[in-house]
Amino acid sequence: MKKLVKTVGSSKYGTDMPLDELKPLYLENTSGKQFDGETEAMTFDPSTKTYPRVRHLFFTKQKRILVTGGAGFVGSHLVDRLMKMGHYGNVRNIEHWLGHPNFDLIRHDVVDPFKIEVDEIYHLACPASPPHYQANPIKTVKTSFLGTLNMLGLARRTKAKFLLASTSEVYGDPEVHPQPEDYWGHVNPIGPRACYDEGKRISETLTYSYATHEQVDVRVVRIFNTFGPRMNPKDGRVVSNFIVQALHGEPLTIYGEGSQTRSFQYVHDLVDGLIQAMMGGYTLPINLGNPQEFTISEFATMVQEKVGGQVQIQYLPAVEDDPKKRKPDIMVASKEIAWTPKFSVEQGIEETIQYFKLLHDL
Repeated sequence: MKKLVKTVGSSKYGTDMPLDELKPLYLENTSGKQFDGETEAMTFDPSTKTYPRVRHLFFTKQKRILVTGGAGFVGSHLVDRLMKMGHYGNVRNIEHWLGHPNFDLIRHDVVDPFKIEVDEIYHLACPASPPHYQANPIKTVKTSFLGTLNMLGLARRTKAKFLLASTSEVYGDPEVHPQPEDYWGHVNPIGPRACYDEGKRISETLTYSYATHEQVDVRVVRIFNTFGPRMNPKDGRVVSNFIVQALHGEPLTIYGEGSQTRSFQYVHDLVDGLIQAMMGGYTLPINLGNPQEFTISEFATMVQEKVGGQVQIQYLPAVEDDPKKRKPDIMVASKEIAWTPKFSVEQGIEETIQYFKLLHDL
């Protein structure tokens, strides 16, 4: 296994910080952590005004940042990082910030218009789990289209920088491997995944239309498979499925022959990419993903080994429109925003297993 990563962020962008500053925010039930000679509890309590420490930025450098979907899996980690960096932010994943003077939790459906004063918008709000978005495809399309339309309108009014969290699903079941940003994709527009795939494609179209005709300063990132603490254990994605099944001694379920490939990135790497994309000046789409490629069978075996014990693998019928291969070309990210993933999949899986053990009290 690669050498363990102990820092996140980028020294070039001034966003670097020790990983140990973030771990207490999601590994809540382990023993206390030493900070400056004082024991800081892993669970932060707003009622006692005990919050994670943040950097103190001069007020001219502080930004009012809106993260849609900020209580979700990826959004909550992004909120953690932005808060630790000293910015203003506008439920369990983020309860440790409730009541902090730099943080506001806003309960609002992005499908409805919204008025607030902001400097930057990270638009992450949209269901990303296949079982979830397929269960309500109309809501998924509305969230993608109307949510993006409303957030772009807000960016236009406030002159805020806007970042769209798009997806590798815009490439569909790709015929080009690995997938570069200039590949147009191979998408079934009426298949079971279309509500999400096409919703993100139209969101990208809207974003660049606002950039061209309304002079909105935009960024678009295409996110490949991401995993880490705070994943919903019931979201139906392969990483959470395998870990939860293995921890409970249940068979790991693989749909199809297991020869389909995926590239998995740890959530801290993704957050680095989101922040560096926002801070950088590149406005065309950027792939954010880990080029290390696994077959689903290989990945299941790795989870088996990390969890330990005797766990069987169960093969079930393949899912319609499930991509056969998925791997990012990240040359643009490396060149334009100095981003490459730092965390090995193995290190990320070990930390994610630790999180799920705490979550399930195992």
